[in-house]
Amino acid sequence: MKGIAFGFMVLAVCLGILGMIWGIQMAASQDHTLANAHAHLNLIGWVGFALYGLYYHVVPSAAQGRLPRLHLVVSVLAVGTIAPGIAIVKSGGGDALAILGSFLTLASALIFLFTVIRSRAA
Repeated sequence: MKGIAFGFMVLAVCLGILGMIWGIQMAASQDHTLANAHAHLNLIGWVGFALYGLYYHVVPSAAQGRLPRLHLVVSVLAVGTIAPGIAIVKSGGGDALAILGSFLTLASALIFLFTVIRSRAA
């Protein structure tokens, strides 16, 4: 595995480990207030990034060009805003970061959809 596939996979594992540590912290403190943020970190970061990485590895033509790099950047921004944004909301704060993260997550998914469709033609 190399290139963008490797980048997504390394980030997936790192985000998965971060999610595990956060889950252990919640269990140890018996405070699950931020469980929604934890779940989004695991789903988008660990699962989503791993699936993206596997796709780019299995379909190397999809990993070519600027679009996959844009996908990686938008995905990192998405998970980096949605999980903290949800945590802020669940802690009584405003929802601006969670909303931004939601739109970035949608943008990431749309970029991936376009990438999958584009790679079919290649």
